[in-house]
Amino acid sequence: MSKPTFSVIPRCDFDNNCFINRELSLLSFNLRVLEQALDTNHPLLERLKYLLIFCSNIDEFFEVRVAKLKASLHFGVESFIDNGLSARNTLKSISDLCHIYIENQYKILNENLLPALENENIHFIRRESWTDKHIEWINHYFLEEVAPVISPIALDPAHPFPKLVNKSLNFIASLKGKDAFGRESRLAIVPAPRALPRLIKLPPEFGDGDRFVFLSAIIHANIDHFFHGMKATGCYQFRVTRNSDLYVNEESSTDIAAEVEGKLFNRKYGHAVRLEVVQNCPENIKQFLMDEFHLTEQDLYEANGPVNLQRLFALYGMIDRPDLQYPLFSPELPTTLTSENNLFENIHDKDYLLYHPFSSFTPVLEFLRQAARDPAVISIKQTLYRVGHDSEIVKLLAEAARNGKEVTVVVELKARFDEQENLTLASLLQKAGAVVCYGVVGYKTHAKMMLVLRKESGKYKRYVHLGTGNYHTQNARIYTDYSLFTSNLDICEDVHNIFQQLTGMGKTLPMKMLANAPFSLRKKLLDLIETETQAALDGKEAEIIIKANGLTDRGIITALYQASQTGVKIRLIIRGICVLKPGMPGISENIQVKSIIGHFLEHSRVFYFANSEPQLYLSSADLMERNLTKRI
Repeated sequence: MSKPTFSVIPRCDFDNNCFINRELSLLSFNLRVLEQALDTNHPLLERLKYLLIFCSNIDEFFEVRVAKLKASLHFGVESFIDNGLSARNTLKSISDLCHIYIENQYKILNENLLPALENENIHFIRRESWTDKHIEWINHYFLEEVAPVISPIALDPAHPFPKLVNKSLNFIASLKGKDAFGRESRLAIVPAPRALPRLIKLPPEFGDGDRFVFLSAIIHANIDHFFHGMKATGCYQFRVTRNSDLYVNEESSTDIAAEVEGKLFNRKYGHAVRLEVVQNCPENIKQFLMDEFHLTEQDLYEANGPVNLQRLFALYGMIDRPDLQYPLFSPELPTTLTSENNLFENIHDKDYLLYHPFSSFTPVLEFLRQAARDPAVISIKQTLYRVGHDSEIVKLLAEAARNGKEVTVVVELKARFDEQENLTLASLLQKAGAVVCYGVVGYKTHAKMMLVLRKESGKYKRYVHLGTGNYHTQNARIYTDYSLFTSNLDICEDVHNIFQQLTGMGKTLPMKMLANAPFSLRKKLLDLIETETQAALDGKEAEIIIKANGLTDRGIITALYQASQTGVKIRLIIRGICVLKPGMPGISENIQVKSIIGHFLEHSRVFYFANSEPQLYLSSADLMERNLTKRI
């Protein structure tokens, strides 16, 4: 650790060169995910999963991050990103990197993963390998399952280029000849309905092991079926990615739920931001598609395989190969938090801190289940951000409402890509009799908290659950997060006051133990960093450890740079975006940054400050400007 060279906390402005470009940092994270697909320390199907996660992440990156940059240019705003790179130059850098990444993605699939899967008797049968027996079965499947639901569109003045859904699989066919009306069409679009499975498993008669064909190959092989009397001289897969960022004008809206619902349909048809085509697509057709979508060469990506790789996630429900996956993991279930116990009595006596997925998520469900059925419970309040489909949490809240409890649920309708799910669960809860609200206009409700009010010996007693992660039972098996059960009077009062702010109106109420954004969390963190900085100036041992998903807030980063300059030892564990640049002489040489990617998704946020008396904080907030200023 370098010795401090300052007698007072340095006050200086750090220029753009002291920061990493946000978008390029996020791409670096996704590259780390892709690299896991090459790591033979992971089981084979887990390596494939990393590749598919990379595909999904890159899709979202274009739908949201690239879309925002393109929108800023479209409206004439030449914005500058974290390290001073303009939006235009950032888009160029993104394109350069993503072209390399996508090429490597297919190279890893074709040269590493598919051969390894073949060795494990998991086969993806390409068209050039089909036997007569394959063709007979596939043609029958096509006629029975595929052809009836496909509507080809020949392009002519009466049939303009169709509006294609975001990320949908489509084909463009070049045609020769005339149809029954004497029309001569050169091109046609064949959309593949989303109802059709992208991966089809062949029956056992084709051999042992697991054998699959892609829907894209089946449609390609039968493309002439859609154009009787004409000849398809070429057929090429393509996929367009669209702007999927959902803008809701809450200030002018009289019904946020209706506003969000109305916007969801339009999301499918936002402005195009990326075009993917198969590698053998002719130049003239690529140019035709780029013109239709108002895209350039910079936005065009060639696929050496299926253009919709992430649909391979379906494979995991179609095979039974536990030997190629991570070993089954059994979380620990605390004996005092099982259904055989009265959780309220146990939590009344002491706090419980669980670390998921190593600790089971079952106690969270049991806590709510007992609250829903306990005659002594008067009310339940809970925030919901992401809960997943067919949520047990939602069912228990609905049960509690039907049982006569006063149930209040703050549902965040703007949780990206979970908006429709949250609209549905909000309606379900309302029908059950729960009071549902959507937080505070202009802010996302990101806090994870549950408050239960119980009557004990004639007096009200509060119980609280706080989490760093969502009330999502599936994610709780693969995300690392903390859960705290407590009846601490100060914490319970703080949570009660936060719910009062979320559901009612009034001045900011002082917190006794908690710090909450957008009011006190940033100041609390800055104060803690400054205290550590002062300790280093006083010649004391000073250390900060921060674990988070992202670090982009310049105010926090500046404070960390200043702490590093005074000799504070700083260790950062940032899974994703990190615009802080470690190791800069005289600025950040005392800062070490690591990113953990592995079996479980590192999701918890933990802040440790050595001070004279070590302090440890858990949070649902990442160190990003939006989290500290625009989220609760």
